[in-house]
Amino acid sequence: MDVQLLAIPYDSGNYRARMGAGPEALLEAGLERALRENGHGVHTKVAELAGDSWHAEIQTSFELMRMLSGAVSEALEAGRLPIVLAGNCNTAVGMLAGLGTASTGVAWFDAHADFNTPETTASGFLDGTAVAIITGRCWTQLAATVPHFEPVPDDRVCLIGTRDIDSLEGGLLDESDVEVIEPRKVRSDLGHALASIRQRVQQMYVHLDLDVLDARVAAANSFAVTGGLTIEDVEYALSEISRQFRIAGITLSAYDPAVDTDGAAAEAAIRLICAAAGFAGRT
Repeated sequence: MDVQLLAIPYDSGNYRARMGAGPEALLEAGLERALRENGHGVHTKVAELAGDSWHAEIQTSFELMRMLSGAVSEALEAGRLPIVLAGNCNTAVGMLAGLGTASTGVAWFDAHADFNTPETTASGFLDGTAVAIITGRCWTQLAATVPHFEPVPDDRVCLIGTRDIDSLEGGLLDESDVEVIEPRKVRSDLGHALASIRQRVQQMYVHLDLDVLDARVAAANSFAVTGGLTIEDVEYALSEISRQFRIAGITLSAYDPAVDTDGAAAEAAIRLICAAAGFAGRT
């Protein structure tokens, strides 16, 4: 199948810094070649905002979401599978807007729940509000400026491999209908959770924050923690998703090459992107 790689090399509004260096590092590490060797046609675009304007974090993040919504729509119109390489998880707002939230479920692989709001966050990290944004809990006025974005109902969202949850964030999750699959329960509980979502939608957006992997498997970024998934666990989960849904789009986020001192995280990222694209091609 034809793949559209959309690289968003920004972290917290900063161009090519920290996790913002990850998208192009993966391209340089051979991602395009690996996809072609797996039988895919590959087209690549790298986003870059005008360098002569002020880039505040929130302003920049939502500008990138708006840009991405259009790029995803264009990829779909060209018959290509959109794969986003992102510094931050909040680009998911633009991806989902382009895919169409009315018909799309969310499989969110991440060590963190990203379910904070501005009222509950202790860190002030905008990216920690990503799932709260896509479910309509915060930043609603700015999210409404992203073309075609509508909030995704809780019961279409499944957090997979999540294990590092803030206390107030955990309270919000407990009050929600978002499904949370702990790492040790992925193989036993994921199929049932996906079957419930399948009653509502037929296609799935797969969001892979690389720190869903156990930090001992690969150090994806400075937020990586132990107790996570193996590469084989993620591949199992992707297989189960593709068995029940059409995979409509994929994101690989939060890879910081400066933390990946042995190259294991880049290798894992490329392997998982190729696996996800392969499963998408079978549906």
